[in-house]
Amino acid sequence: MFSKFKLPKIEWPAVLNVLSLFSSFLFYYWKKRVLTASIVFEKNKNVAVRFFIMKRGRYNRPFLHITTMIVLAIGVFIAPFLADTYPVFSTGSSTFAFSTLNKAESITVDSQVFSTNVSQKPRDKIETYIVQKGDTLSTIAKKFDISVETIKWANDLTDDDLTVGDTLKILPVTGISHKVSKGDTVYTIAKKYDINPQLIVDFPFNEFANPETFSLVEGQIVIVPEGVKPSEKPVFRRQTYVVQGPISISSAGFTWPLRGEISQFAAWYHMALDITSPVGTPIVAAQDGKVVKSLIGVWDGGYGTSVMVDNGEGYSSLYAHLSGVSVDVGDTVVAGKTVLGWVGMTGRTTGPHVHFEISRNGVLVNPMSYLQ
Repeated sequence: MFSKFKLPKIEWPAVLNVLSLFSSFLFYYWKKRVLTASIVFEKNKNVAVRFFIMKRGRYNRPFLHITTMIVLAIGVFIAPFLADTYPVFSTGSSTFAFSTLNKAESITVDSQVFSTNVSQKPRDKIETYIVQKGDTLSTIAKKFDISVETIKWANDLTDDDLTVGDTLKILPVTGISHKVSKGDTVYTIAKKYDINPQLIVDFPFNEFANPETFSLVEGQIVIVPEGVKPSEKPVFRRQTYVVQGPISISSAGFTWPLRGEISQFAAWYHMALDITSPVGTPIVAAQDGKVVKSLIGVWDGGYGTSVMVDNGEGYSSLYAHLSGVSVDVGDTVVAGKTVLGWVGMTGRTTGPHVHFEISRNGVLVNPMSYLQ
């Protein structure tokens, strides 16, 4: 009853020709529209630019305010989307981020999270201390890491009796304080308190009108490390430490760099040994190694002419205040045999001596621990 329907045959060349004509027309149409729109935009743009240039001072603040409001509005609008899509922006982001970066670790917060730890830094001036119940001179001295005599001399105490509420002056180091009078020098002060003047110079919080000549200002307070009250000198007889080096190599691989007397031991403000000896005394390497620094005729922060040796395994040694050097950078030296230079008075020094430092992994250490 129904005749069979037959589709007409598609003429592909004709179809392709129509598509080509349509594409050409569409391209021409949009090209014309874009060019027209560009011309209109350029005309209006120039008018707008001239307007805003003339009025830029007037519309500057409103423009910035409107822009800021738009940015804030966009942020408020997309914030919920970011929180749902990317958990790192959600309220639990800190836990998420930490667990993602390091799943093997966890953070535990206890009741001490808001506690304050007071840093133990060197004291740079004289402090005051109020005597508490149970305090004694010895306990106070231990608390501030100074000697009992230092507290007694600073406060003119004749006995060990203390009363709760008393105010005491506490020096930053063991020694004595001195108020500079007219004509005082570091040498006269050192002689008065029976110490080497280099100790006064090396204390980092003593100030000088001229750092190179160590001139003082009348009325200033000078801290005299290890100083002894003149009236107490007969009681406090100082021991003389003589260095008979170079001698046999220690178990740490070091030996004394020269013969002389130790005029200053290691302290928190002077982590080194000062060994006095006449100018020109030879200084030998304290340990095998290679010269990495050899400076002549410079200030170098007060070291003056100096030599540094890399001893390997993280160790290095420094020899300062020399009158001259006999090695160059790159030279190999042998402990107790290779002469590095000679004792002098270059740099920040009050007399002939060698300033001897040992560093381990870049940190200064007490040389006595490696020389004995």
